[in-house]
Amino acid sequence: MRTEAELTDFGEALAAELRAKRLQHFLKGRRDHLELSQEEVAERLRISGRAYGNWERGRVKEWTDRKLYSLADALKMSEFQTARLFLYAVDRAPQPELRAMFRRGLPADPAASAFLDDYENVMMDALSLPTFVIDHRWGVRMANKAYRHLFRNVRAHSSAMPSDNFLRFGLFHPDAPAVLVDHPKWQLAMLAQLASSLERHDADPVLQAIRREVYMNPALRDAYLKDMPDWVLGSGADLVHHESSVRELRHPDPQVGLQGCRLVEETPRSLQALGLMRITLVLVDLEGRCMAGRVRSHGHHAA
Repeated sequence: MRTEAELTDFGEALAAELRAKRLQHFLKGRRDHLELSQEEVAERLRISGRAYGNWERGRVKEWTDRKLYSLADALKMSEFQTARLFLYAVDRAPQPELRAMFRRGLPADPAASAFLDDYENVMMDALSLPTFVIDHRWGVRMANKAYRHLFRNVRAHSSAMPSDNFLRFGLFHPDAPAVLVDHPKWQLAMLAQLASSLERHDADPVLQAIRREVYMNPALRDAYLKDMPDWVLGSGADLVHHESSVRELRHPDPQVGLQGCRLVEETPRSLQALGLMRITLVLVDLEGRCMAGRVRSHGHHAA
């Protein structure tokens, strides 16, 4: 007899397998309707034909919004078809405001696109500490295995996943306090970063949308209008460039557990030229010693 946990795991695995088969049938059907070969779709996506073949079969390490919206554009999907794509791939609805963001953010230069693909697929996963690349809206453009492992237990959310936007996750996701310990302190720093980003990009619709959501939440609105300005006077408005600031974070691996966390910006010039920034979550024990070796050893099993 299977235990209840085994039955749950079996049910989840079966549901995932069914979604993968539906996704494969859906993508192939759409491609056949457009009379495109796999190589032609791959060319539109600027990936190899073999890589697209894996996409169509559902053999993808992680379906990000960026990949799914790129796929929807390559296959000229309607809003209804795009919603169906997200349902089959990640079992949730799409986030329309991110589609415009990704379209604006794609570099027109093929060489720049190739560089970003190489950087994401090779460089990022060579880093042992959780590392992610963001744009000026804190939209996550890339994330390595250690980052994905850190947030592996975070439940699906319509607009606040850590793989989509780090500010949205920290401010709005109900699971954020389980990872970001002493959550109100993290939120204050993120609200300050939101205000700072809006000062530089006041017309940006994504940042404006985040601020509107803050105003709709009474506790966050009070923190943004009252507590955050006082906090900025003592700590500054930048979440990243105060490397002496250590916040607490709980790693899902029990052998790592509760850690101090510094956000360290280490952006190569090639990423800076594209308006991107690379951030590493440097995990330290509560006495300040870096935990890179332990995260590397345990993270290997999770990846």
